[in-house]
Amino acid sequence: MTLNVTDEGMCFCCGRNNPIGLHLSFAWEREEYVTYFTPQPQHQSYAGITHGGLVSTVLDEVMGRQMSSRGIPAVTARMEVRFRHSVPLGDRVRVAARIVRERGKVIDAAATATLCDGRVAAEATGRFLIVEGSLPAAK
Repeated sequence: MTLNVTDEGMCFCCGRNNPIGLHLSFAWEREEYVTYFTPQPQHQSYAGITHGGLVSTVLDEVMGRQMSSRGIPAVTARMEVRFRHSVPLGDRVRVAARIVRERGKVIDAAATATLCDGRVAAEATGRFLIVEGSLPAAK
């Protein structure tokens, strides 16, 4: 599969050139690829609660970016999310991913969104397909 996966800096989660993006930063912490996200009022669904679709978006992003951080161009083929607790606005959330299995052009990953009190708010599993493409850094 050939797909243009060039980074133009406009990614909603990490793109520095996206004026309405989340501008998340990522780093390796031991075996996990991690970002921290503090949801704001514009990220709300019900009063005081972060929209579940946005939580899912950040889970997807951290799983996918762990592959690009290793130079592997991959796209999400399938993702499943289980919500355990709501994510309150204004609370810093740790979102961490790890690769579970690699088989040919298929990579399975898992991620968690953990609240500041240590409770897992959401967990995701994803299947990613390696594609032909390039991953230059955005300017």
